[in-house]
Amino acid sequence: MDYEILLGFVFATAALAISPGPDNIFVLTLSMANGKKYGLAVVAGLMTGCLVHTTLLAFGVSEVIKRSETLFWVIKLFGAAYLMYLAFMVFREGSGIELSQGNTTELRLTGLFKKGFWMNVLNPKVTIFFLAFFPAFLFSDSLNPVIQFYTLGFLFIMVSALIFGGMALMAGSISVYISRTPKVSVFFKWLQIVVFVGIAVYLLVG
Repeated sequence: MDYEILLGFVFATAALAISPGPDNIFVLTLSMANGKKYGLAVVAGLMTGCLVHTTLLAFGVSEVIKRSETLFWVIKLFGAAYLMYLAFMVFREGSGIELSQGNTTELRLTGLFKKGFWMNVLNPKVTIFFLAFFPAFLFSDSLNPVIQFYTLGFLFIMVSALIFGGMALMAGSISVYISRTPKVSVFFKWLQIVVFVGIAVYLLVG
């Protein structure tokens, strides 16, 4: 087992997680608008989605998706449609971002977890990224590749969760101010819509 390869994978994953992208921008936006626990719920969903992509990679399904242009586009269309639906739901929520309170908090957190999960799972670019990224870091000549892919997958999830979670905690610290400022609340409502639509367009044309 080559631990230097695993260490290199950890540093590469950290660099990718820190780099601006659709997922961490959404986490930052949501955390600033609603609070850290809501951002962390999305992070949990995103990371659970990564486990699905790891499984697809480990058992060769990602290779099938890569080779089938039709299947790839169908998944992209579903993903983009889901993101546009989320944008529409934010648009319907009212004039600004509203924090959930009382008995609705648990339901809201569950819904955000599901949003993060499906945003990740319905993005075939993540599957193809895993397919291109992970094989370069296989770290053993004797271990079964499935075990190695799951090891890399769990490392990817742990590192990304730490970084994304830190972003959510930092961004969530200003959510109280935002909730007390109606104009800022409206701004973040529309920013979330723009982020959802932007990710959908990126998914289709990128």
